[in-house]
Amino acid sequence: MSTLIEKYIQHNNFGALLGMDFKIISEGEINYFITITKDHLATPSSAHGGVISALVDAALGVCALSAVYKENKVVSTVEYKINFLSPALLNDELVAHAKVLQKGKRILITECTIMCNNREQKLIAKAMGTFNAYDANKAGY
Repeated sequence: MSTLIEKYIQHNNFGALLGMDFKIISEGEINYFITITKDHLATPSSAHGGVISALVDAALGVCALSAVYKENKVVSTVEYKINFLSPALLNDELVAHAKVLQKGKRILITECTIMCNNREQKLIAKAMGTFNAYDANKAGY
């Protein structure tokens, strides 16, 4: 039987389209990865902010999911706030590190830091999000 995490990977077509992948460090802590390609650019050298936003939403969401999937729950984004601190450039190898700050019965608060591995850990963005946990059956799992 597949876990909810495996089912999420199987159905996450948007993440695959962007070339994103993740690794769960522990329940409530993950790393999400993307390398900026020409398909992600908004200018000749800089990634579109939507790519960074998508990475943040994915990282915050999978972080929250990793904390509740054993309860047969999935999560949906209630809100998140992002601060763009530096542009992501062509060929940047980005790592979004996310952690759960607080887990309630239904609401989870998460945080995320995006760093660039191949530019001396350059800080690209910081974010914080709120997620709603609910029964996976309601999401079709």
